[in-house]
Amino acid sequence: MQTEVKEKPRYALVASVQLPDVSDVEFEASLAELSELAKTLGFQVVQTFVQKRSSFDRTAYLGVGKLEEVSMFVNRGVRNDELEAGSPALDADAVEFDVLLVDHEISPSQARNLELAVGCAVMDRTMVILEIFHRNARSRAARAQVEIARLGYMAPRLREAAKLAGPQGRQRSGVGGRGAGESHTELDRRKVRDRIAELQREIIAMELERKTQRARRLERQGLGLGGVSLVGYTNAGKSTLMRALTGSEVLVANKLFATLDTTVRALYPESVPRVLVSDTVGFIKNLPHGLVASFKSTLEEALDAALLLHVIDASDPGFLRQLEVTDEVLQEIGADEVPRIRVFNKIDHVGDEAAQAAWTAELQQRYPGCVVMSARRPEEVASLHAAIVAFFRQDLVEDELLLPWSAQQLRGDIYSHCQVLEERADEDGSWFRVRGEPETLRSLRAQLNPGAQGREKEYWEV
Repeated sequence: MQTEVKEKPRYALVASVQLPDVSDVEFEASLAELSELAKTLGFQVVQTFVQKRSSFDRTAYLGVGKLEEVSMFVNRGVRNDELEAGSPALDADAVEFDVLLVDHEISPSQARNLELAVGCAVMDRTMVILEIFHRNARSRAARAQVEIARLGYMAPRLREAAKLAGPQGRQRSGVGGRGAGESHTELDRRKVRDRIAELQREIIAMELERKTQRARRLERQGLGLGGVSLVGYTNAGKSTLMRALTGSEVLVANKLFATLDTTVRALYPESVPRVLVSDTVGFIKNLPHGLVASFKSTLEEALDAALLLHVIDASDPGFLRQLEVTDEVLQEIGADEVPRIRVFNKIDHVGDEAAQAAWTAELQQRYPGCVVMSARRPEEVASLHAAIVAFFRQDLVEDELLLPWSAQQLRGDIYSHCQVLEERADEDGSWFRVRGEPETLRSLRAQLNPGAQGREKEYWEV
């Protein structure tokens, strides 16, 4: 009989400094987001320490008094009556704090001094995000991109790590290195640079391969192909909407950054023109610049798309800040000029029917042309599906084609790449009145009997 092994709980503390230019609402939203990030990593946040200052302490981020308060809390332990509201009760005898999470990116020396002062490991916001990306990356490209970002983050912190290591960070023999007396830190930095260069070469090769695959895919599907890319804040429900629009089984999880690798599926039921839908990595406030740069290949789907679906969590009180973050990142990668539809998802999480109706009306007034829906309601998904198809049909033109009896093998191509409005037959073959993209129609016409096309206008006027 196999015994289930229960994983030991991991406990975390959170610390943050509120600067004068940060509002209380924005500050609380950022802290709540960090707690969700911690949850994604498997930590239970026990206590949050906040401090209002005009600037971060240059030595250890927090001021001396707050450092002492955190240190006493870590070393004394915690009682159940001291827990934050909503935190599960703890077994006081088993409490051991694993990490202090800081809601900003801090310097290597600040992290080292903070760790020494409070007596437990320290992770800043950037390191938390990098760790989540590292755990969730699945494809070869995503893993390589995450490793580059992590190495870039760790490189300047090697010196502080060497200080913590004591004598191990000092001089050692030059055997195998570049010269006698090369330190661990110098050698490690060289290894980091070499590894980053190696990964960048791999990514360039993968990008070429991906472009080739995309070109082949477009060639196979024909010219009548549209692209939609789902973008938005992490955990806004993009993967759930992706599954609803395409009928595919993609990962759906109620946690931040559940999706890192781009997934591409055809819109279902299929339409004319055929539309491909892609899901992208979610955005987040203060996304490390190294990750924005390294994930450009993942976000390229947004650049290549003809239409963006900007998915927003309608039930989140901080949706406005999330909307602004997504707009900023899209502008940073050059995708801000791509046409988009704002999709306010999760409206079913907003109170009762009356509350949902009132919030829907307000959102539609504030954001004309937006879609307010729940990805779990089939009729609302069908309405969004129709809006997407209408977008790709707005530039279609009507035309007439004659398919000779000798070229009936092309019948499938006509139905695949055009919307057939009418079909009739005579002694010359099948006549089609169709709606499609101009380039697609020209391509089909070139494959048909050009001598028969002169009769089209005369035929349809009869």
